[in-house]
Amino acid sequence: MQHVRGLVLAGAFMAAGIAAAWANDMPVIKVEMKDGVIIPEIIEVPANTRFKLEISNTGTSPVEFESMELKREKALAAGSTSGIVFRTLDPGTYDVFDDFHPEAKAKLVAK
Repeated sequence: MQHVRGLVLAGAFMAAGIAAAWANDMPVIKVEMKDGVIIPEIIEVPANTRFKLEISNTGTSPVEFESMELKREKALAAGSTSGIVFRTLDPGTYDVFDDFHPEAKAKLVAK
């Protein structure tokens, strides 16, 4: 019975290690939002690949990264950072904006 328990624990640790390695291999694309500006204005991401968009609000007011086409949104307080994981995106160009600062617009380009 001890042998079986050891094998189960070893399998659990291996699975956790594989999941952590998979998460670490995921591309991370950084986006900065600052008081009505999205940097960069053209956000290039890999198409047909799982990736993480890491969004930092370096401004003094709240922001909301949003895309109607992608059906994604993320609100951030001033000085905070958060992420959105995308399973995959088809190649193309998607509009994104800051819902709290309507003048802030960018394009997310999957290629």
